[in-house]
Amino acid sequence: MSARREETIGIVGGGILGLAVGRELVRRRPGAKVIVFEKEDRVAVHQTGHNSGVVHAGLYYKPGSLKAQLCARGRVMVRDYCAEHKLPYEQCGKLVVAVAESELGRFDALEQTATANRVPGLRRVGAAGIQEFEPHATGLVALHSPETAITDFVAIARTIGDEIEAAGGEVRLSTAVTGIERTVGGIAVTTDHRVESVDRLVVCAGLQSDRLVADRKEGPRIVPFRGEYMAVSEAKREFVRGMVYPVPDPRYPFLGVHFTRRVSGGLEVGPNAVLALEREGYQRSGVKARDVRDILGWPGFWRLARQHWRTGATEVRGSLSKRAYMKYAQRYVPDIGAADVVRAGSGVRAQAVERDGSLVDDFRITQSDGVTHVRNAPSPAATSSFAIAEYVVDQVEQAG
Repeated sequence: MSARREETIGIVGGGILGLAVGRELVRRRPGAKVIVFEKEDRVAVHQTGHNSGVVHAGLYYKPGSLKAQLCARGRVMVRDYCAEHKLPYEQCGKLVVAVAESELGRFDALEQTATANRVPGLRRVGAAGIQEFEPHATGLVALHSPETAITDFVAIARTIGDEIEAAGGEVRLSTAVTGIERTVGGIAVTTDHRVESVDRLVVCAGLQSDRLVADRKEGPRIVPFRGEYMAVSEAKREFVRGMVYPVPDPRYPFLGVHFTRRVSGGLEVGPNAVLALEREGYQRSGVKARDVRDILGWPGFWRLARQHWRTGATEVRGSLSKRAYMKYAQRYVPDIGAADVVRAGSGVRAQAVERDGSLVDDFRITQSDGVTHVRNAPSPAATSSFAIAEYVVDQVEQAG
């Protein structure tokens, strides 16, 4: 009687989400061979390595959605993981502030959403309450979320990678996946080194995710948006104790320019949301012909642009002018202006856009022929990563 062949499960993408899936697999299926393919020479290079480090408490997400469910569980899992592995985690809290009467309807709707999502410790405060939490902030009314936190997601990702390898899995760096093909008895994963045969595959490719699906013509497609940050000078760094956010516009999945502390001790303003002409373009000058062709060739982009070009123009103006950028931010913390900040880093958000121009808001995970695709996983994906991993591995196991 021949021995049973070891099952091989591949994962495309060494960001925090792909690594979390790998960790869940080695924990749940100890007899399987787990391989994470990462095209860069280290993990967490792209979206994971360029986000704001916020651990979200679930204020914004449609009740009952995957985002709402997985963010709530994921926050607790990230908190506990950081405690277990002695990684930085600071529960500094967040204020979402309404500064104009015209925002109060949206503010009330946000409070209802956050309450439905059972955001822990949520409290509505007036102008005096705002200054109790953030003495330099101004506004009419705010929601205080005491358990919104900050962490270092790159440090978490590296620790997860070490766990995978300690459990017998592999994290193959500098290994780009260029093709996926279903074959008799398996899945052929073509890399820039060789073809690897796996039994099942999970694609967590982030900014490149739509390029590795069979139904790419149908969509959604990734349209990249660059988010740029400003770093506040040391002299004004203590003017914000935790986080100060605007009331978001429900038409967009972006949360608006906000003030966020970093676990390193710094204070940042941002990000904005500007169309990027390169999927991994962290500089304003970044342009890549293939990425531009993909944007312009997708009907959904043109429908999105026709509907929201005024907002796009405002974002570009803020990108080009530090004064215009900070004019908006000063509505919330007036004492921090253009003279108090310098341009810092930026990130690129992989935003899935449907053919009709609508922005995909919720996490989207699909499955076909043994391949599980994470098609859309923007914020709060880092917060939700461990919970998304549980969900993804459930899908893998249910598919048999």
